[in-house]
Amino acid sequence: MIPLICRRCSIGTSRCGRFGSSRRTPSAAIATYRGHGHAIAKGLDPKAMMAELLCKESGTCGGRGGSMHLCDVRKDFLGTNAVVAAHIPIAGGVALANKLKRNQRVVVVFFGDGASCEGAFFETLNMAALWKIPLVFVCENNGFAISVRTEWAIPVANIAQRADGFGLPGVTVEGQDPVAVYLAMGAAVARARRGGGPTLVECKTTRWERHSAISAGKYENEEEAMQWKRNDPIPRFEKTLREQGVTEAQLESGRQRAKQRTDEALAFAIKSEPPGPETVGDFVFA
Repeated sequence: MIPLICRRCSIGTSRCGRFGSSRRTPSAAIATYRGHGHAIAKGLDPKAMMAELLCKESGTCGGRGGSMHLCDVRKDFLGTNAVVAAHIPIAGGVALANKLKRNQRVVVVFFGDGASCEGAFFETLNMAALWKIPLVFVCENNGFAISVRTEWAIPVANIAQRADGFGLPGVTVEGQDPVAVYLAMGAAVARARRGGGPTLVECKTTRWERHSAISAGKYENEEEAMQWKRNDPIPRFEKTLREQGVTEAQLESGRQRAKQRTDEALAFAIKSEPPGPETVGDFVFA
């Protein structure tokens, strides 16, 4: 149904569920081409998002961005990017502008372990540390860069250790633990907002599936994937909520609301119209 290659936002990590507590929530976010969950967390309309995935005129970008270029500046979601690490300097630029304007707005940029080997990452990290710009780096370390295991390409045990060379804090958390992610992100955002500069947060998780629908997938370790699935953050957080007194009826009500929103979004997207051929030149400036 989706007319383009779609790299899914796996539920194998809870890092996009919330960026911090309400009083420490970042002002803007920029993500990778797996940024669908991040977009929802920033408040994008699921109907418009689904329409965009199906390349419909009613989508967030008029059907022209598709799965890998979601954007809604009204929600301070400044886009996803199909080019590995290319969005990291963009986040740095936005954060620098915020610092110059003294508006206390914080930017959070999400990227993968593969992107942490790109020059754009190191250059932005250096600039951010030097100028103490309000930027939080979040590395979603799912153990693979397409088919390359993290330990085959990165010589340190934790990617967050790379922050040491730039004189800024690096934090490694279990990406399957929503509470740990919540606390780490809240602290990093609060630090950036009070002028302390950037933090590198590494969320260790896994990619349950192949890199994309066209990837061979033979490099996956099924037993390893099953171990991660057994540590799924959704039932794990449900257990935490039960321990805090949330009833099964309340949990089920939440599940049903989520399913209803999903069904409504899909129905809306299916019935929406694609952009007309007369609009082919719209938003083309060069």
